[in-house]
Amino acid sequence: MNVLLFGAKGQVGTACKKTFESLGWNVTALTRNEIDFCLPDTVYEAVKNTKSNIVVNACAYTAVDKAESEPEIANLVNAKSVGAIGKACHELNIPVVHLSTDYVFNGSANAPYKEIDAIAPLGVYGKSKFEGEQLLQQKTEQHIILRTSWVFSAVGNNFVKTMLRLGVERDELKIVGDQLGCPTYAGDIAEVIASIITLIEKDQSFSGWGLYNCSNAGDCSWYDFACAIFKTSIQYNLVAKTPKVKSITTDQYPTATARPAYSVLDCSKLEALIGKSMPNWQQGLSAVCAELCD
Repeated sequence: MNVLLFGAKGQVGTACKKTFESLGWNVTALTRNEIDFCLPDTVYEAVKNTKSNIVVNACAYTAVDKAESEPEIANLVNAKSVGAIGKACHELNIPVVHLSTDYVFNGSANAPYKEIDAIAPLGVYGKSKFEGEQLLQQKTEQHIILRTSWVFSAVGNNFVKTMLRLGVERDELKIVGDQLGCPTYAGDIAEVIASIITLIEKDQSFSGWGLYNCSNAGDCSWYDFACAIFKTSIQYNLVAKTPKVKSITTDQYPTATARPAYSVLDCSKLEALIGKSMPNWQQGLSAVCAELCD
């Protein structure tokens, strides 16, 4: 298996490279410094010139608030370049796996979102990611789109590492307690992608193309997540002490763009495809703390 991987230095990209190489696959791993997703034509040429037989796109503009002031850049990275990948993959007759987000939903639901539920992004970031989904679907049939949420790992910028840093700097942290979602370990996303690629490789008549939710099992608030992070970090001796964590409302922590109040994802469609249940996010948190400890 020869894989072209975009976003190789990001959270999911790093996990994918490690997982794929452990399976003996050949990985052409490209970073944002090597391929500029603000230039869709360059992304198109990178795919067209590849000797790989599948593309995995883990590259994205993920600065949710900053996207409000940089809509053109967010749209180029999250939409136009994704369409370029789809066009090139269609011409080469090779499949593509692409990552999307829970931010395509507005968070007004009271039950886990299914893939067929109405789309209503609250900001530029969510809109740009949804447009990327649409362009990919239009350009090539051989696509897998994975909507994920609250991604964390031992690399890059994420909530876990932010909490560990702030926990050392402050005696008290105020964390939003009225937004619910599913923390998702990047390593588990990589395992899912590897499972899907294996299915595609083994089945010449693979018919599972389409859109899937992909998050860890179990939902919680950011406050719950923060409390779990500090509890687990103590167990792994990552910190000598933990701060007091106080739950606040979204209104008490204003941001440039609104976040979905509820973005829990129903992953039953994905679990049926890969033949196994998604692990609980707490397992991923333990794995991250163990890696940071090492």
